[in-house]
Amino acid sequence: MAAGTAAALLAALGGILWLAARRFVGSSVQRLHQGGDSGLMRGKTVLITGANSGLGRATAAELLRLGARVIMGCRDRERAEEAAGQLRREVWPTGGPDSGPTSGGAGELVVKELDLSSLSSVRSFCQEMLQEEPRLDVLINNAGVFQCPYMKTEDGFEMQFGVNHLGHFLLTNLLLGLLKSSAPSRIVVVSSKLYKYGDINFEDLNSEQSYNKSFCYSRSKLANILFTRELARRLEGTSVTVNVLHPGVVRTNLGRHIHIPLLVRPLFNLVSWAFFKTPEEGAQTAVYLASSPEVEGVSGKYFGDCKEEELLPKAMDESVARKLWDISEVMVGILK
Repeated sequence: MAAGTAAALLAALGGILWLAARRFVGSSVQRLHQGGDSGLMRGKTVLITGANSGLGRATAAELLRLGARVIMGCRDRERAEEAAGQLRREVWPTGGPDSGPTSGGAGELVVKELDLSSLSSVRSFCQEMLQEEPRLDVLINNAGVFQCPYMKTEDGFEMQFGVNHLGHFLLTNLLLGLLKSSAPSRIVVVSSKLYKYGDINFEDLNSEQSYNKSFCYSRSKLANILFTRELARRLEGTSVTVNVLHPGVVRTNLGRHIHIPLLVRPLFNLVSWAFFKTPEEGAQTAVYLASSPEVEGVSGKYFGDCKEEELLPKAMDESVARKLWDISEVMVGILK
């Protein structure tokens, strides 16, 4: 019996390793295909929210290698500076962006404090951006909160909806003028496949009547997509494009609020290693939408693995998108 169980476990492990190898090879080919032009983003300024870890950090690294000037908008300045130091050592091992031929045309890295759970922080950040930055070529709305216990932002909004949707909503609107004056420019919004399990309940956007952390995350990600589509409609004719993506299932610290029993963790870690994307792999679609000539002029679309994908009807409901936009304007104080 023991021998049979061991054989079954070994077979399962072999299958996991085989599948992992296939996925790794496929994703590596995809990454190499996109990373050919080291100067593709030279002269471009890119703002990435939540760039100190996970997808945001990986996206920053890739765009730096493509020559971009990357602004890291992060809540914790100390952690952001630490991450920036690590990125500089990774991208510029010889000492800096102008360290000779080995720099490969890599760009510049800047850290700015931005707390998306505070509307006053968003406004202060945008005021600083408008005063100090002559242009903004790409805005990547990446930062997010995932399935946290019920808590509220500084302004009294449910945390996931407040950070994932409202904080980025205000940020984008306040920077639209700079994006328009820098056109052709791009906005990239990071959503999730989990949008499929969310609905926009206008009677309880703040989840005060009931709260389910999974549903509320999905709702915030659905809001990201509706926001993208409505913004694309409003930006027609401006040479500013906006697209939304799902990165797939990625191994990041975003799931820190998810409790995994101690006995199950070894199996979970094995499965995540085999089937989850690395942050570098998960970042490829954001990098693609931010830099690729293939999507120049494309707007209002939903992407996964660097390809356009179809949306469920609820994510394409124009009346819901417009109503959500109007209510969001009031919630963040754009309209009184």
